[in-house]
Amino acid sequence: MPSSPKPRQKEPPTVSLARYSEIGFIIPSAVLLGFFLGKLLDYWLHTKWLYLVGLLFGAVVGFTQMIRMAIGASKDKPTDDSTPQSK
Repeated sequence: MPSSPKPRQKEPPTVSLARYSEIGFIIPSAVLLGFFLGKLLDYWLHTKWLYLVGLLFGAVVGFTQMIRMAIGASKDKPTDDSTPQSK
């Protein structure tokens, strides 16, 4: 007989806290990394505007990653609609 899929266990609150607090660190770290890489390129190329490109690029990457994590977290969460209803 084939085995039925095991029901998902509820994850402990610390796992949820870690997952959602990570979202709060993604955007600032991506923006700071882009800024510092832009400043480094400004230094090497003797320009004065590449830090702005790095800043904007970091913001776009940070928001994109945050959205991807939010979509992934919503897919991982089991919904009540997935259980079969008996009449």
